[in-house]
Amino acid sequence: MNWLKSTLSAAVGTQEPIYGPEAIHSVAKQAGETSYTELSKDQLRWKAFQYTNVETKTFYIMADDGNLFMVQVIYSNIAGIHTTAHFNTKIFNLKGDKPHVWHTDALSNFMFDEQMHSFGADNLTIHLNDQGDVYQIKSTVNADSVVDLKFSRTAPGFVAGKDGTTLFGTDPKSPWGSMYHGFWPRCAVEGTLTTKEKTYDLTGRGVFIAALQGMKPHHAAARWNFINFQTPTFSAVMMEFTTPPSYGSTTVNVGGVVKDNEVVYAGTTNSVAHTGSTQDPESDWPEPTSIKWEWTGKTADGKDFSAVVDGPLGARQDRVDVMGEVPGFIKTIAGSVAGTRPYIFQYSPQQKLKLMVKVGDTEVEEEGIMFSESTFIS
Repeated sequence: MNWLKSTLSAAVGTQEPIYGPEAIHSVAKQAGETSYTELSKDQLRWKAFQYTNVETKTFYIMADDGNLFMVQVIYSNIAGIHTTAHFNTKIFNLKGDKPHVWHTDALSNFMFDEQMHSFGADNLTIHLNDQGDVYQIKSTVNADSVVDLKFSRTAPGFVAGKDGTTLFGTDPKSPWGSMYHGFWPRCAVEGTLTTKEKTYDLTGRGVFIAALQGMKPHHAAARWNFINFQTPTFSAVMMEFTTPPSYGSTTVNVGGVVKDNEVVYAGTTNSVAHTGSTQDPESDWPEPTSIKWEWTGKTADGKDFSAVVDGPLGARQDRVDVMGEVPGFIKTIAGSVAGTRPYIFQYSPQQKLKLMVKVGDTEVEEEGIMFSESTFIS
């Protein structure tokens, strides 16, 4: 048992001591001086740190024909001794009459280009162009999920504050962990995703997110909330996490709203509230049934800004048991040793919600398509 616990500690980690909120240095501190910074090509480099971390590039696609997709590459390092990479695709069946099409495939012979902008592996390329505004993804890793995708940024990307990074540790000059998010909130998408049954047209709008959890993920966050909301004119994104008690159950929120080809607002003074919930019997978490998302701050020219999405989530699209593939006895011990029980609840309401935007004294509202996630970890 002691050997197994030590092995699990290396892989998933035991609970940390109570360091308190002084040991987290939120990106909100940067945002007090600089609300957001336009995301540069240089900030899209893969970090590939040689210590425990999880790095992702995720592409969400809302196709013009009403379909919803996700394409993702995950690069992870455990304790500096074991590095893995996976390519994930998901086709959501929004009608709910058949299962979602989900594939996760381990990658072989993965590598980066010299500038750390592009990523490749056997049967996979993810290439960032010279201008830093287009990703092209080609994958035949899985014959039942062949991807040919072009993601073109149509509005500026952003990071909150100066560099989009929250630091963990008692000394901010020598942190022991970090959390980073960079966003392309409004993109034009074209391409196809082909299964053995059919070829899906990916033409539509998309969101790209680059993320890095530079520590054991469940040490960094106990809860997550994410929204991607797209209207004909606006794109609104928000990512919020709350730390475990070891860091004072501190909430960090980053997000922004763009209109056509410009950032209207981006920063950290946003909020998420689960306005309704029900206890999910399988996960034993309070699954949200309605959520209110609020973006508040100032525009670049100093006007008061606010935006709200508020309403019922409708039928849950999916409930992902993150440890579902882990053998049962390890899953049980990991939960008791590390206090982790990670589940992701995913939503895309068929009844369209509205984004209400107010800039100064001018108000506008538009219906849109939403994809959101609420994650419970520990």
